[in-house]
Amino acid sequence: MSPTRRFFKYMAGGSVYFWVGYGVFAICYSLLGWDWLPSKVLADAIGWTLNYLIQRFWAFSDQIHLSEMKHAGRYIFIESIGFAIDYLIIWGLKAIGITPYIGFFVSSAFFTVWSWLWYRYWVFPERRA
Repeated sequence: MSPTRRFFKYMAGGSVYFWVGYGVFAICYSLLGWDWLPSKVLADAIGWTLNYLIQRFWAFSDQIHLSEMKHAGRYIFIESIGFAIDYLIIWGLKAIGITPYIGFFVSSAFFTVWSWLWYRYWVFPERRA
């Protein structure tokens, strides 16, 4: 698959993650009145699961040559680091008066590049010749 085609599939998975997570966050944070942190945790758990399935079985489906546990383990490892960074971005912006809704967009801009590089070269690496 061409890198351009793979990137667009990756972006589709990321868009599902973002918009589903954003919707879950909005329901929990604004409609149910939850604090931002549990709202974000639930949104991420749902979005993270959907994103992994899309990346694993669609965007990088031809790169499946490691065991399922190895792919999932790498995904969980790199996303755990990403989550810490993501939560710091959202928390830091909220601390200076910027709504978490804007923080989602700021964070996603960073993670569009971050995740693409990690997924392409480490989580779902190309098969070596």
